[in-house]
Amino acid sequence: MTSSRTTTFLTVLALVAMLAGCKERRDPGFQGWVEADMIFVSPDESGRVTKLNVREGDEVKPGTQIYAVDDDLQKADLNQNNATLANAQQTYDRAASLSKTGSGTQASLDSAISALRVAEARVNTSQTRLARRNGFAPVAGTIQQIYFREGEMVPAQRPVLSIMPPGNMKLRFFVPETELPKLAIGDEVKVTCDNCASDLTAKIYFIATSAEYTPPVIYSLDERNKLVYLIQARPNKPDSLRVGQPISVFVNVPIPVADKR
Repeated sequence: MTSSRTTTFLTVLALVAMLAGCKERRDPGFQGWVEADMIFVSPDESGRVTKLNVREGDEVKPGTQIYAVDDDLQKADLNQNNATLANAQQTYDRAASLSKTGSGTQASLDSAISALRVAEARVNTSQTRLARRNGFAPVAGTIQQIYFREGEMVPAQRPVLSIMPPGNMKLRFFVPETELPKLAIGDEVKVTCDNCASDLTAKIYFIATSAEYTPPVIYSLDERNKLVYLIQARPNKPDSLRVGQPISVFVNVPIPVADKR
């Protein structure tokens, strides 16, 4: 009888341990997703895209030419201002020569100098406008999306494409009000996602000061009716993640020293 009771007791303990283990494995953590602050590259003036040197997913370095927009109008403007500058230079040379011989007036010389400076400024402006018909990568990163392709008209200050620098990757997740005291800016959290590396971590850099009743994007059915706060963190391995990818965040989880960044 004693042996039977002992067996039953051990069986109950085993079941309790299994249930506790299952509960721990089912812990979804705090649900969130991956976002990034994109860099949008656009022309100063409208025009037709004549060259596109990159495709979505390409890696670019700062200074890499990524597109070109037609520059006929800018070249014509530069030619006109160069002609004006040449005339202004001749006028100045004549006024300066007459001033040296005493035949010219100081007022004529001052007027010639002013006209020359204005002409030079207009040429510089035209050269800048012409140079900016070529788009260059302002930062290193990955071409995330192309909005206008060769042959298409792009309006002024509308982006031709967007670049995603790895350092601009961020994780957004929401935590209930009751869990907020456990987190602080600078804390490191563990991050998991489908088929991701096991050593992903992130460092919290933003905690919202006001609460929301429902996050704008819901990945967890259990968090719908709770008062939640937005938290953002920078991942230690941004290249391992993709924009829009769902992730789970765990706090108070021991992180091996080798995994910290």
